Amino acid sequence: MAAKTVLNYLPRKSVVHELTGTTKLAFFLLFTFAGMLTYDTRVLLGLLAVSLLAFRASRIRLNEIRFMLVFMAVFLLLNNFFVFVFNPNQGTEIYGTRHVLLPLPGRFAITAEELFYLLNITLKYFVALPVAILFISATDPSEFAASLNSIGVSYRVGYSVSIALRYIPDIQRDYHSISQAQQARGVELGKKEPIFTRLKNAAGILLPLILSSLARIDVISNAMELRGFGKHKKRTWYAQRPFARNDYLVLALGVLLLVFSVVITFWDGNRFFNPFV
Repeated sequence: MAAKTVLNYLPRKSVVHELTGTTKLAFFLLFTFAGMLTYDTRVLLGLLAVSLLAFRASRIRLNEIRFMLVFMAVFLLLNNFFVFVFNPNQGTEIYGTRHVLLPLPGRFAITAEELFYLLNITLKYFVALPVAILFISATDPSEFAASLNSIGVSYRVGYSVSIALRYIPDIQRDYHSISQAQQARGVELGKKEPIFTRLKNAAGILLPLILSSLARIDVISNAMELRGFGKHKKRTWYAQRPFARNDYLVLALGVLLLVFSVVITFWDGNRFFNPFV
């Protein structure tokens, strides 16, 4: 079942899971900024190594996040394709040289500069993806809400995000239950049917899924209202934990990585590492 879930908390006994939600949120933001600021391939490769090591330390298996990996791969391919289609000379404009590898009709041509530029874009996504997955999969939703509140976000917003994250697995479970019930009634959703027939039959699941979701929302909102949620400006958190030594070390690492990225990237006044000069 774990392999079929999306954006779900995956409990493990690991160093990453033992960190507080505030630490993971702060490191995620620092690490993301470090990756977004730079187009220096050397910096991106270093950040990628840290990202993969953090993912390995979390003990989360690849088959458990397969859907997110496939979705990101498709998105990345489409993104690179449209970057090339709309401006095939972006790499040439950035690096100031032009080495044509494969001429194409019209204004299109595959150049070494464009491929190197697309490589850097790809690296930026691969740098951010493992850390983003870790932040979602290794952080309990209640602790995530507490971490948002600890950095100044209203606890109402934090609690709304927590409920949304908790609700995603419920929606998936309801979808599979309704799908199995529909198939038991003879509605075919398997690969034997044409794709458009499957899409049409799958659309029939949406109405009962929406109705069950609305019923659950009504129950939750009534329960929160009866308990006086939102009456006070502040609240305490059961899931919030004090900082330990590893939390301070990880925060220091995040700051160092951001400083490293900024210094190396802007050392010569240019965000782009140019191997063509």
